[in-house]
Amino acid sequence: MTTELIFNLANLFVLPFWGLMIFFPRWQWTQRLMGSVIPFVVLALVYLYFFVFALSPESAEALASPNLADIARAFSNEKVMAAGWTHYLVMDLFAGRWIYEQGQKTGVWTIHSLLLCLFAGPLGLLSHFLTAAIVSRFFPAVVTSPEEQPAP
Repeated sequence: MTTELIFNLANLFVLPFWGLMIFFPRWQWTQRLMGSVIPFVVLALVYLYFFVFALSPESAEALASPNLADIARAFSNEKVMAAGWTHYLVMDLFAGRWIYEQGQKTGVWTIHSLLLCLFAGPLGLLSHFLTAAIVSRFFPAVVTSPEEQPAP
C-alpha cells in the first residue's frame, strides 16, 4: 500500500465515528463503539507506521527543534506530513470522544462542539468548555449528574 492510500483510508476511517457521535449520540451502538479503544488503537498503529517510515536523522533533528523553519521543512516531507496529520486524526477523535462522553453524562448539548472538534480540535474543546460553563451557570436544571442518568 502506498503512503497516499493509507493516508486516505485513515481519513475515511474516522468519519463513521464522528457521524455516530454527531447524528446518533444516544444509539446503543454509538455508545458501545465510542466506549471502545479499538478506533484509537487502529489509528495509533497507522501513526506508528507513518512515524517509523518518516523518521530520519534530519526529520528527528528538525522535529526536536523549537525552530519554526526547521519544523516547516520537516513537514514538507510527505511521510512526515502523513504522520503529523494522522496524529491530528487520533487526538481530535480522542478529544471528540471526551466531549461526546461528557455530553452523555451531563446532558450538555455537544453537536456544535463535535463539529468544531472534527475540523479544528482545540476549537471544539473550547466550545464545549464554554457551552458547559454557560449551561451550568444559566440553565442548571439542564445539567444532570452522572448518578441521575438512566442506565443504558
